[in-house]
Amino acid sequence: MNERIRVREVRVIDENGVQLGIMTPIDALKLAHERDLDLVEVAPQATPPVCRILNFGKYKYQLARKIHDARKHQRTIQVKEVKFRPKIDEHDYQFKKKHCERFLIDGDKVKAIIMYRGRELAHTDFGRHVLNRLLLELQELAIVESQPKQEGRNLFAILTPKKIKESGHHAKTEDTQRRKEALPSDGLGKDKA
Repeated sequence: MNERIRVREVRVIDENGVQLGIMTPIDALKLAHERDLDLVEVAPQATPPVCRILNFGKYKYQLARKIHDARKHQRTIQVKEVKFRPKIDEHDYQFKKKHCERFLIDGDKVKAIIMYRGRELAHTDFGRHVLNRLLLELQELAIVESQPKQEGRNLFAILTPKKIKESGHHAKTEDTQRRKEALPSDGLGKDKA
C-alpha cells in the first residue's frame, strides 16, 4: 500500500475500474494523492503487479462485509453420534433409529456406533447385523459415507444426508417437511412438525 510498493512498474486501475496503464509506483502514488485516495496492490503475483487507486478504509470494510456475509450463509454440518448395543431391544432400536432420522433430516451427519463389552467381542456378527439393518432402513434418507469398520471395541459407520438443497434460511433435504410430518411423535411433546 502507498509507499510500501517496491517494484519497478505497476499496472494502475482507478477508482472507477478504468485502466490507466503501466507506470512507476511514484507516478501512480502522485495520482492517488491528487484524488485523496490510496494506492493499493491488489494482484502482486501478476506481471507487472496490479495496483488500484481507492479508499483503503472503505476497501477493508467491504472485504470484511463479504467475509461476514459468506460466513452467515454457510451451514456447519455436525457429526451426531448414536450408540447401539449388539443385543439391543426392538423398542430401543426404533427409538435410536428415530433420532438418526431426525439428525439426517436436519442436515447433520450420523455416526452409528455399536459398542461391545466383555465377551460380546467374540460375537461381533450380532452387532454387524444391527448396523446393517440400520443402514438398510435409512438408505432412503442417507448415503453411507464410511462403510462399517471395527475399531477396538466399537463397530461404526458414518451416514451423510442425501442431496441437501438450500430452501429459505435452513439447509434441508428435498422433501424433509413431508418426512418430518410422517415421523410419529416421540410422546414428549418435542414434535418438530
